[in-house]
Amino acid sequence: MLQMPVIDMARTGQNIVRLRQQVGLSVRELQDIFGFATPQAIYKWQHGVTLPAIDNLVVLAAVFRVHIDDILVMEKAGTEQMGA
Repeated sequence: MLQMPVIDMARTGQNIVRLRQQVGLSVRELQDIFGFATPQAIYKWQHGVTLPAIDNLVVLAAVFRVHIDDILVMEKAGTEQMGA
């Protein structure tokens, strides 16, 4: 039976930190790109508390110059990979 993929929020958050640093952006600079009044949403993404909404994932992918699939980390335990 095919199990549905589950996003690993903590590892996705770590990935967001890594990708942000890789392109040389601070949290403040990313905050400005999104037009957020505070950086709290970005910190929540980075700490794996919440995930970016799909529209924010599209922006992150463009800013980081990667595909959305390169941002999200799927849990591997007990799941089969779904082909794209």
